[in-house]
Amino acid sequence: MLLSEQLRVLLFLAVVLAVCVRAAVLVFGVAARRFARTPSGGGPSGPPKPLRWWDACVLVAAAGGMLCGIYGFIEPYRVTVTHVRIATSKLARGARPIRIVHVSDLHSDPRPRLEGRLPALIAAQSPDLIVFTGDAINSPRALPVFQALLARLATIAPTFAVKGNWDTWFWSDLRPLEVPGVRELDGEGATLTVRGATLWIGGVAVGHESAARRLLEDRPPDLFGVFLYHYPDLMPDVARTGVDLYCAGHTHGGQIALPFYGALVTLSRFGKRYESGLYHEGSTWLYVNRGIGMEGGMPRVRFWAPPEVTVIEVVPRE
Repeated sequence: MLLSEQLRVLLFLAVVLAVCVRAAVLVFGVAARRFARTPSGGGPSGPPKPLRWWDACVLVAAAGGMLCGIYGFIEPYRVTVTHVRIATSKLARGARPIRIVHVSDLHSDPRPRLEGRLPALIAAQSPDLIVFTGDAINSPRALPVFQALLARLATIAPTFAVKGNWDTWFWSDLRPLEVPGVRELDGEGATLTVRGATLWIGGVAVGHESAARRLLEDRPPDLFGVFLYHYPDLMPDVARTGVDLYCAGHTHGGQIALPFYGALVTLSRFGKRYESGLYHEGSTWLYVNRGIGMEGGMPRVRFWAPPEVTVIEVVPRE
């Protein structure tokens, strides 16, 4: 899948480069002909030769591409709130809905972007539970920015978190999830009572996937179960265990996506199969959050994949 993603990116870049080169040739050609028709240029007078329709399309595409490029630096500040609803027989009929706010991939930088706005936005959703599915920071200097946000979220509702690949590969010595009021999960589960209903929540960090099966098989099957893991890649295995809700991130929704096509790159072994949004297999629901920030090794842009806060409402099945 990663090879096919590389080919898609190369094809996309080749098309963009071809359009830009052709547009530059057309612009310089028109300018040169216009100069040649002036008296100082000494060329023939008369109306300029009209552009062929396909060359006009190239110029329009190039201009549109420039506008899209500019917008790519604006979209990272346009956080969206997505609402989804999941029905379950594990809540008693007439029970009040349970609201889970799911955030992922903060990728905080030393200079805050959305971190100051998120607590008020999340508090406005009246969550009963907040979950974070990994990738905290892009730089050690961003640790105070991320931890200040996480500490504020923990004052809004019970907060659970797991480590993503960046947390495990690069910042394991910094322990970004060690924040008062935040419960870090890694191969363990917990139960909590929300609105009179008891839920089970468990999770594993990237690198400790071998603990996932035992964790899920040992969970109380009669309780609504929530599983946290950074990648969506465990979905086929998780669905076989019958856990109710699996929350993941990692893909950023492509971070740079195309209208009507979606993500060019997900860095998932399943490619576009779980690129973002809600999926259902067996009795398991999976939500893949687009994340808030931008990966440290990528351009600091987003396009057609704005930052996302997800509100998952769990309701009794009628």
